[in-house]
Amino acid sequence: MSSIGQPYPSSWKRPPQIFTHPLWRRLIFSGIALYLFLAIGSIEVNWTRVWEGLERGQRFVAGFLVPDFTTRWRDISIGLVESLTMTLTATVVGIVISVPIGIGAATNMAPKWMYLICRSIIAISRSLQEIIIAIFFVAMFGFGPFAGFLTLSFATIGFLSKLLAEDIEDIDKSQVEAIRATGASWLQVLTYGVAPQVMPRLVGLSLYRLDINFRESSVIGIVGAGGIGATLNTAIDRYEYDSAGAILLIIIGIVLMVEYTSGLIRRRLQ
Repeated sequence: MSSIGQPYPSSWKRPPQIFTHPLWRRLIFSGIALYLFLAIGSIEVNWTRVWEGLERGQRFVAGFLVPDFTTRWRDISIGLVESLTMTLTATVVGIVISVPIGIGAATNMAPKWMYLICRSIIAISRSLQEIIIAIFFVAMFGFGPFAGFLTLSFATIGFLSKLLAEDIEDIDKSQVEAIRATGASWLQVLTYGVAPQVMPRLVGLSLYRLDINFRESSVIGIVGAGGIGATLNTAIDRYEYDSAGAILLIIIGIVLMVEYTSGLIRRRLQ
């Protein structure tokens, strides 16, 4: 018996099909196969470049197996400190800005005009991928970690605001109504009726975003936004694959450590 008291099905039941006639299914599958065949055939493959790329990949894998942590350690440490600084500052600033936007984007807490403004901010922030935003900020403010900080802050706002707004819209309305029945103001309803319900989820999402921001700081550094990604890009450009392997191992180690720590904290909060 299941948890809701209903028996488990004893026989297999065929799932519903959109097209019931076999001829239509054959035509659709044939069309998809033909499209994939033509699409793959339209890709221009330079087999000379592929062979050269395989050779470079072999050298990169060889360097990865024998990582060099010492030769470029000064550059690696500087890039690592930049990435960690960008990650922490951008996450904190992003959270501070996301909270009021998330509240304003919740239909049960904000008037219609404020809801539309906050939802527009979230839509703009979520419509652009981090590396495109990084290119834009690098073009505006030049190379360096400041462009990376702005990029990660901008991305954090779209991520956290949307999820926070949805959490506020899904809260238990009876608790809010009980607070309102006492004659509480809007701020008191928010403090005593909404915040206790969404705070654990907000802390968990913030830790998850911290994890994402560190990984993204490695990616946006490749386009000039500072951090360990810029150091990695320089090592690859100089064909120093042993140093690049060391940088990748450090990135993997820190991501694993951050993921384990944030997961441990989230489980304790829940």
